[in-house]
Amino acid sequence: MRALSTAATGMMAMQLNVQVIANNLANMTTTGYKRQRAEFQDLLYDHVSRIGTQVSTQGNILPVGIDLGSGVKTVGTARLMTQGTLVQTNNTLDVAIRGDGFFKIQLPDNSFAYTRDGSFKMDAQGRIVTAQGYVVQPAITIPANSTGLTINPQGQVSVIPQGSSTPTVLGQLTLTRFINQAGLLSIGDNLYQETPASGTPQDGVPATDGAGDLQQGSLEQSNVDSVAEITNLITAQRAYEMNSKVITAADQMLSATSNLLR
Repeated sequence: MRALSTAATGMMAMQLNVQVIANNLANMTTTGYKRQRAEFQDLLYDHVSRIGTQVSTQGNILPVGIDLGSGVKTVGTARLMTQGTLVQTNNTLDVAIRGDGFFKIQLPDNSFAYTRDGSFKMDAQGRIVTAQGYVVQPAITIPANSTGLTINPQGQVSVIPQGSSTPTVLGQLTLTRFINQAGLLSIGDNLYQETPASGTPQDGVPATDGAGDLQQGSLEQSNVDSVAEITNLITAQRAYEMNSKVITAADQMLSATSNLLR
């Protein structure tokens, strides 16, 4: 019976949907996390009686056909790059992006990754790094015993050196933009890498040419809406249960048919 396999595809789709929702909820407090959404499409149809077919010599056309669907398939888990809420932390090395763009990070293999997580630290050499110790690009080193670290909305980093009262500019933080942000590959640690689908990275100065600006002393929170996720979870759970009931009903119908043939 076709209903068995059709309902099975529905159960598998809802199982994947619950996994996506669970990951979103698990990352509700992850800095800069962007929620995912499972997307589905229907499978091929068996056109038992094709609509529009001529059914008589007088030219009568079928106004309604018989199309039997074969279920559902997952086509993607799109990442929604909407802005998260900015929360003030008053930590001088916490930097939030307000608008479009990613911080550029150099990995140990000298390749680059990109992140919205601006909870930066300082390593033993005074360089601005991520929580994993990866150097933020362009590399900026903060001199020892300097004070008054300031990062302005345009990404200019300055400090007051020891024995001086005049701020000194150390460097410029940049933001990287992509034509298709949803095409970035998530690699964990709040990092993304470019793919052929994302387009080539475009580095630029914050608050120029469409890039967002920077907010020192703040962090961007996850864009997960807990109420919406719980609603989606209940919907997926109910859909899973209904598909399982279809399998039970189909099994009972097959059993009844089998008994009739004995």
